[in-house]
Amino acid sequence: MPPRKRPRTYDPTRIRTAILTQLTHLDTAARSLTEAGLARPTRLGDWTVRELVAHIGMAVTAVGRALELAEPVKQDATLLDWPFATAANAGAIDGFTRRLAQEGATDLAATARTLAEQLDAHPGTRLLQTNVGAMPLAEYLVTRTVELVVHTDDLNAALPEAEVPYDRQALAAATRLLADALAEKAPGGSTEVRVPPFAVVQCVQGPRHTRGTPPNVVETDPLTWIRLATGRMTWGNALEEATLTASGERADLTPYLPLMS
Repeated sequence: MPPRKRPRTYDPTRIRTAILTQLTHLDTAARSLTEAGLARPTRLGDWTVRELVAHIGMAVTAVGRALELAEPVKQDATLLDWPFATAANAGAIDGFTRRLAQEGATDLAATARTLAEQLDAHPGTRLLQTNVGAMPLAEYLVTRTVELVVHTDDLNAALPEAEVPYDRQALAAATRLLADALAEKAPGGSTEVRVPPFAVVQCVQGPRHTRGTPPNVVETDPLTWIRLATGRMTWGNALEEATLTASGERADLTPYLPLMS
């Protein structure tokens, strides 16, 4: 197996703005929800919209909970570890989410204000103890963009009339991290995965192309890619809906998906 690639870097200022902007979009949608809307089912098992909104808040307040812990001595996890560790924590996340939902409405605007204060008080280099290991605050924030984008899509699926917009920087960061996770899971250079306008990665073992059009190409849009990577959509459905094209004998990524769930 080739040596592990270093995760790409992200501009901390842009990530901060992306998270706070996406939270603002979600807060606007959440404040418009009626009891009937909160009781609407989602595609996340038996969670209703109420649990989904509570989970969105929980995903962000995780930053504060980590900051309350003692700072780890050294970093032992990276961004590319995070997507593959989420499934192991699913049970605990479900229980915590349900408790929060039972406690009452989640105030995402207050959550955003608190997060901004925390980010003002701590440098991006501050190490956090997360569920996947110790990593810098600036890197952990990138994982929060994935959470917010994925769950914005979940909310829009449950309430199409909500039409919650996606912050461009948040969508870009989520797309890139999950594309890099694919290259981590299926290292190689035989297949090129294109998710314009945000990401292009090489993956899957086999003959490596050096110039011209590669023999195996996958191309899709950011939201389709995020749905594939998180198990919200199957490869077959994406092909049927023509939101994905794949050419070449190594262009079927089904064995490697989803990356997280």
